[in-house]
Amino acid sequence: MIPVFEVIAVRALALDVGEKRIGIAVSDPLGVIATSKMALVRTNKAKDLVTLVALIERSAVGLVLVGMPFSLSGGEGPQALRVRQFAEALETEITVPIRFWDERYTTVEAERLLRERGVRAKKLRAQVDSFAAALLLQEYLDAQRRLEVTV
Repeated sequence: MIPVFEVIAVRALALDVGEKRIGIAVSDPLGVIATSKMALVRTNKAKDLVTLVALIERSAVGLVLVGMPFSLSGGEGPQALRVRQFAEALETEITVPIRFWDERYTTVEAERLLRERGVRAKKLRAQVDSFAAALLLQEYLDAQRRLEVTV
């Protein structure tokens, strides 16, 4: 008899945590397609956390994916430490798990793709953070599907 594996889909929310904005993207309920949602303009840590907790609860997500800005060598620099500390603070406020995912080049790729689509420089800043979060999330979702196929 061949074992049957049940694939359980989970809606995920991705965060691209920056100094000025937090790019946010969400997956569809099946965990297949990532969509950019918004860029949260940062005010202070407490207010940012309250906003994110409310968004996570409203979106009925089962996973929060946080982009980790590793250095080119794969290490964690000062920005990665700030992101990790922010994620740890968020983790104390929510009941869903947080996972980290390498976000190197997502912002550069998001800018390139938006320019190719004709987005002008003035609107680019407003869209790039959430679009980078969507790229990060899509990469994660695709990797999870590849793992399911090899099982």
